[in-house]
Amino acid sequence: MREELRSERLQKLKKMQDAGIAPYPISAKRTHTIGDARKKFGALARAKKKLFLVGRVMGVRDQGGVLFLDLRDQSGQIQAVLKKDTLPNFDLIQSVIDRGDFLSVGGVLFKTKKGEESIDAKECTMLAKSLLPLPTEWFGLENEEARLRERYVDLVMHPDTRTVFEKKAIFWNTLRAFLVKEGFLEVETPVLESTPGGAEAEPFVTHHNALGEDFYLRISLELPLKKLLVGGFEKVFEIGRIFRNEGMSREHLQDYTQLEFYWAYADYVAMMDLTEKMYKEVIKKTKGSSKTVWNGTTIDWGKKWEKVGYVEIFKKENKIDPLVASREELDGYARSLGIKPEPFAGKGRLIDLIYKKTVRPKLLAPCFLIDPPVEIEPLAKRSPKDPRRVERFQIVGCGTELGKGFSELNDPIDQRARFEEQMNLRAAGDKEAHMLDEDYLNALEYGMPPAAGFGMSERLFAILMDKSVRETTLFPLLKTKGK
Repeated sequence: MREELRSERLQKLKKMQDAGIAPYPISAKRTHTIGDARKKFGALARAKKKLFLVGRVMGVRDQGGVLFLDLRDQSGQIQAVLKKDTLPNFDLIQSVIDRGDFLSVGGVLFKTKKGEESIDAKECTMLAKSLLPLPTEWFGLENEEARLRERYVDLVMHPDTRTVFEKKAIFWNTLRAFLVKEGFLEVETPVLESTPGGAEAEPFVTHHNALGEDFYLRISLELPLKKLLVGGFEKVFEIGRIFRNEGMSREHLQDYTQLEFYWAYADYVAMMDLTEKMYKEVIKKTKGSSKTVWNGTTIDWGKKWEKVGYVEIFKKENKIDPLVASREELDGYARSLGIKPEPFAGKGRLIDLIYKKTVRPKLLAPCFLIDPPVEIEPLAKRSPKDPRRVERFQIVGCGTELGKGFSELNDPIDQRARFEEQMNLRAAGDKEAHMLDEDYLNALEYGMPPAAGFGMSERLFAILMDKSVRETTLFPLLKTKGK
């Protein structure tokens, strides 16, 4: 059926070409957006001034000598009325027009007898002939896979999808403006790295032909930004894509946008104050309210966020102290919960797996989860109160992690030791363990000031919209069709 309809449209395309009319002209006449024309409809209609509107035909109603078209651009929709006795090329337009075509319509605004705001077309030009039919409005693209695979059609058929991405632009622009206002400098760091670092994740590998070397797509923005602190910058941030060759889920994609920023001479307490202020501002501007709905539950982001001790809540939920429990004890307990850790999983990984199973799903109201065991955060500074813990916080809400920050480790000796522990895990088979980065250690040996850092991804936006991360990504990577 699709090919039959395409064949019919190709015939219409040829008919236009045979008539000497270009179906894909270089430029278009446009004096107003449809939204602007409708906003000023009364004044423009009274002035009877000719204007030109452009857009996609979303509906065609043919009544013989009159065509009624629903014309839509990004700003809105209006009815275009084409009459045989007033439009010179009416017969040709009538014979070739299809739903999905782009047109330029010139005429004056008026209201029909039914009171519908319309444009009385005196000129009509094809701007782009559509060869594939749009889905019917009563059927549409209801299959999520189809909507994601042909996102461009989804955007045409579902204006609410466009609204999501308009809000996403507000989301990132608000974060950027907030940090600039706080005195942070936006920078760009390389996507290709010789040693990936800053997170526990398996990287993608690529080959650089000119240099004759393999490189990794970055899994984090962290280490290059901290090198800038060594170089004398005191407040830096980057919003950029990162890439992790790991599993897909409602909350995980392999390439996504991340924000990270680093603040010299600050600690994680100051960073918690700043991030709470930042989150409340971006949520209010993105959603228009401090309250959102997630999975049927109302979440109030406007209240003061509680600080929850990682070790304390872990002990409460599991009756195990992660600071003193052995690796074997944690492994056995994890398996009793139905978790199947890899044989090489270290103590930190086991603690994290248990936490994600038993603690995190219960944390619905936004909070700061603070001071976890040192084994699960190789890049954070140890707590002076208890060296078995690190000065790290996670922003947790809606049962998931929505951001992470910590007092940065700037002791090169301690950092090397922790990297070496991670390399032992890699040697045992853990592809997500941190790699030892000699250049980063070299930078630390020149001296990095005490600092706090923070990172968050677009997962927060997905949670605010109560959608999966791939639903809030314009063109998420999908398996090749047919494979």
